[in-house]
Formats: sequence, C-alpha cells, structure tokens
Amino acid sequence: MTEPARILLADDHALVRRGVRLILDAEPDLTVVAEAADGAEAIVQARGNDIDLAILDIAMPRQTGLQAARQLSRLRPDLRILMLTMYDNEQYFFEALKAGASGYVPKSVADRDLVEACRAALRDEPFIYPGAESTLIRTYLDRARTGDRLPARPITEREEEILKLVAEGHTSKEIALLLVISVKTVERHRANLLQKLGLRDRLELTRYAIRVGLIEP
Repeated sequence: MTEPARILLADDHALVRRGVRLILDAEPDLTVVAEAADGAEAIVQARGNDIDLAILDIAMPRQTGLQAARQLSRLRPDLRILMLTMYDNEQYFFEALKAGASGYVPKSVADRDLVEACRAALRDEPFIYPGAESTLIRTYLDRARTGDRLPARPITEREEEILKLVAEGHTSKEIALLLVISVKTVERHRANLLQKLGLRDRLELTRYAIRVGLIEP
C-alpha cells in the first residue's frame, strides 16, 4: 500500500485549517503533516518538512499565499501547490498558475472539490473547479477576439511585499527588519508604489491592497 501524500496546510484562520484538515485526513491517500498561519511560516514549514503538496490561502498576514507560492516554486520546483481562497475571481486563477500553483479552490466549495483538486495537483494536472470553466473560457475567448492580454502585474514582487506590510500597519523600521533591508530602501519602494499606482498616502495604499486581495478588509 502506498504512503499517503503529505500535505502542508496554510491559512490564518484556525477554524478553517481544522475543517480542511478533517476533510483531507478522512481520505486514505492524503494526510496533513504541517500547518502554518501565514505565508512566511508556510515557507519555513515547507523547508523543514518532507511534503508533497502545499495548500495555501491567498489572503494571509505577512505574506500572501501567492507570494509564498512564488517563493516555494523557486525553492522546491517539485512541490505541488494549490490555492485556497474566499475570492471567486478569474484573475486569481491566472495569478495562481503564474505563481506555480496547479489551480485554486474557493472555500465555499472546499468540502466538495478540495480532495479532487489535491489528487489532480499530485498528478501534476491543473485543476479548474466545476462551474469556473465556462467563465474562464469565455474570458479567454473574449480577450483573444479583442487582442487583449491578461493584465500585467503593475508592481514588482518586492513592492508587493512592501505594500502588504504597509497596509497591515507596519512602520518602515518594522518592514526593514522583517525583510532584512534598510529603512531607506523601504521608503524608496513606498514612494515608487505611490507613484506607480497614482495614490497619495498610506490610507489609499491600504484600500488598494484590500481591493487586490493582499489583505482582508
């Protein structure tokens, strides 16, 4: 009998982790061996544990699931990744694929679709949850017909890290310590963010971070 696939589960809500763990541990071929409450902790857990699959919530403190996925894809190219999200948004699906994930599952249908999503990811197959195919295909065809591409990310990965931490209320000094960079570098990135996004202050940066799903309202 083959060993069950070893899973890392990252979500900042303990109740969500508990519910998802119950679903996964009930399956003979899946087992949760590590948990994390944010993206940074997920990376630490992935480094310290022998895991086959990481399930990452998109909106988490310190580092989002997408930020963690990008880093894990570089650190562990063999690791399979799935995103778990409250947001039923086609842009997140494409962002998840670009970050190295096999797809994403809305939390609203996790009890129905997450197990199959895990098995698809472990087979190295993309997962599109039932109900999303028509929307995604329509979006793709509409863009192909008009010659549009998917919108490019307007900011760099480092700027995204700074933006998230600013929106969470961290000072420049705290951000510098968390990211191991100088306060001057933090201030320069923040100034670049305001200019690139056409925003005026921390409050507008926070509203933008909420709108794009970097933090929860």
